[in-house]
Formats: sequence, C-alpha cells, structure tokens
Amino acid sequence: MKKLVIALVSVLVAGFIPTLALADGDAAAGQAKSALCGSCHGADGNSPLAMNPKLAGQNASYLVKQLQDFKAGNRPGQTMAAMVLALSDQDMEDIAAFYASQDATLGGADPATAELAESLYRAGNADLSIVACSACHSPTGQGNAPAGFPALSGQHAEYTLMQLKDFRSGTRANDASSMMRTVVERLTDNELEALASYVSGLN
Repeated sequence: MKKLVIALVSVLVAGFIPTLALADGDAAAGQAKSALCGSCHGADGNSPLAMNPKLAGQNASYLVKQLQDFKAGNRPGQTMAAMVLALSDQDMEDIAAFYASQDATLGGADPATAELAESLYRAGNADLSIVACSACHSPTGQGNAPAGFPALSGQHAEYTLMQLKDFRSGTRANDASSMMRTVVERLTDNELEALASYVSGLN
C-alpha cells in the first residue's frame, strides 16, 4: 500500500509542474547541424564513450533545455558551454529534433543489483519518503516530454551515475524545483549505482 501511495503522490506532484513548450525543430536540418556533436555523442546520438551521454531517443524538449542551460551557465560543463555558444534557439531545436528521432541502443542491468534498482525505480522508498523514479521517467524509462522529464532508457550507466552524484552533491542544480536533488540526497552510492545500471537496459 505504501508503494502505491508513493507512486500516486509522485504523479500528482509531477502534474503540478508547469509543462515545457515542446521543441519545434527540423530533424533534417538538425542532422546537418549536429556534425560536430557527433564527435562526442556519436553520429546518431549513441555515444560510444560511457562518459558522454547518449542523445538518441531523448525528448527534444529536455535536450533544448539542457543546451539552453549550458549556454546560460545554469548547468556546469566547460566543453558543452563552448560548444553551444554559437547556437541559436532554432539551432538547438533542430539538433534536438534530430536526436529525438533516433533510436537509442540498450545496455544491460547488473543482475546482482537489478532487484534493488527495480524496487527503487518502480516503488521508491516509503521509509525515506522517496518517490518512484517511474512517476516522472515512466515505467519504461521514456520520460515525460511535455513535463520536460528526460528519457533514461539505454543511457550509459557511467554517465547516469555521474549525474545522480552531481545532483546529490549539488554540483548540478538545474532540476526544476530541486526534484532530483531532493530524491537522491538520501540514496547511498550502492543504490545510485544500482539505478544507473538498471536504466541502461530499461525499455
């Protein structure tokens, strides 16, 4: 019962967050504009390096916000800040539309931690008042584009873990209403590692 209550509460909380305008980009134009991005993120957005995020299949609205945040200095990252400096809003929307149209490749969860991760992802932790990840990121990890919540399915475990730890430490703070920081501040390293591994194969 507690698990159900947590999941329902999290859905209600998400419903009160103002929805973001969906990106209105041209995927064909974005493919041409993304040539330089491909050196780190892969030509189709499936980065070959675990430290660089996969962009393929990511919600366009989320991608646009992250690019804007890098440009405005609201998200740390010197390399990305330099890369987006010359991009216009239309460029960002086009690039986001291209990557959103691509299919992300899947990884595989560590069987040793899959049970723990699945419990946290789908039900949260009632004792710690932690809501289910699935409430915002969907049961299949596809996220919620209108609300600006990112897709997690197939993302490199190493990259996801780095972001979770950055949210927990406050190094990254561009989450709406501190939602991510509030959730991960009470999770252990083992739990974060389990979740990062789990979502890499989630679909």
